[in-house]
Amino acid sequence: MRGLFVGAVLSFALGSTAYATTTPKAVVTNYADLALAEYEDALSSAKLLQSAVNTLLAKPGADTLKAARVAWLEARVPYQQTEAFRFGNPIVDDWEGRVNAWPLDEGMIDYVDASYGTNSDVNAYYVVNVIANDKISVGGKAVDVSHITPTLLREVLHEADGNEANVATGYHAVEFLLWGQDLNGTGPAPEGRTGTPQERHAGNRPHTDFDVANCTGGHCERRGQYLKAATDLLVSDLTEMVDNWAVKGEARAAVEDDPKAGLVAMLTGLGSLSYGELAGERIKLGLMLHDPEEEHDCFSDNTHNSHLYDQVGMMNVYTGQYKRVDGTVVKGESLANLVKERDARLNEEVLAKLDTTLKAMQAMKEHAETVETYDQMIAQGNEKGNAIIQAVIDSLVAQTRSFERVIAVLELGEVQIEGSDSLDNAGAVFQ
Repeated sequence: MRGLFVGAVLSFALGSTAYATTTPKAVVTNYADLALAEYEDALSSAKLLQSAVNTLLAKPGADTLKAARVAWLEARVPYQQTEAFRFGNPIVDDWEGRVNAWPLDEGMIDYVDASYGTNSDVNAYYVVNVIANDKISVGGKAVDVSHITPTLLREVLHEADGNEANVATGYHAVEFLLWGQDLNGTGPAPEGRTGTPQERHAGNRPHTDFDVANCTGGHCERRGQYLKAATDLLVSDLTEMVDNWAVKGEARAAVEDDPKAGLVAMLTGLGSLSYGELAGERIKLGLMLHDPEEEHDCFSDNTHNSHLYDQVGMMNVYTGQYKRVDGTVVKGESLANLVKERDARLNEEVLAKLDTTLKAMQAMKEHAETVETYDQMIAQGNEKGNAIIQAVIDSLVAQTRSFERVIAVLELGEVQIEGSDSLDNAGAVFQ
């Protein structure tokens, strides 16, 4: 954890309205409204994914598998924007591990390539392959997995043995089941693959892995049961978070009942996502190691979009507006307004830094979708690709410094922003 400095004492108080028209109360109320809208969109998109998965399982085919994959990709757009509500809101952080935990040891779930290995010194569940077995034995203990249900995934398998690599639920478990392993590393896509760089380089699970009558990969009925259970859980979990931000919801109450604490939550979320999580753990670490296993959406090669929409989510929070999936806009009083009334130049600085990062993200996205995928961009020796990714990291770090100045100007005291060894102590990464 990086402790930020205590905000300087200014000549006006945070709650003063003598020279200000924007109140902290109005800002945090709009913040909660944005959260509700974004989680509602994430839920509605997950329900479309759920429908596509049900169609795939009822009528397995290349077209229904592609439709399910497209639905997953579209569901990521609103969800990634909600990540700006993490870190500062314990209700969200305690819940997030159910829906977006990564990376995962996929051998716990299904068959894997021989290159994956047969055991792990740190994970007893590494290759137990739940889909292929009615019972598994871990550490001499028999575990009944004959019925693949949401309860089994949530209460027995997810983070089994306290190991965070045992990801049994959420977007990435569904992603693995829809795409399968991405075995392309940082090299070129296999010959014969067609489509965009993303389509050529991602995992290549056949639709027959879900076709009981023409089964490949074995255990197609159980694979379908797992996919359905994981998708149903995703919808259930997102429903819970929508309720938390609704009127009288627990997450909304936590920020509205104490506006200053709400502002702290907002800046903690912005700083921590920008710095330790995104610039550090999700991007810099993979670039340092040149390791495709560190890419966020590794099976679908959708990482460039996930990073981009994290940035969009941070911009939503700062500017106080969100463009919904249906095109309508939710907007209201914002941090930008609050900062502008106290230090107009700082507000301009923050907006400029956010825009610079967005442009760096857009350059990354364009390169990933027209030239080479994200995992190829982080390859050792790929100077151009590495430089594009490093520009994103540098911009995220720079905008975090501006968030720090906002914390001081708003006199929020000491705010804890998540750090990352990859940014703060690079030597520890290689120990």
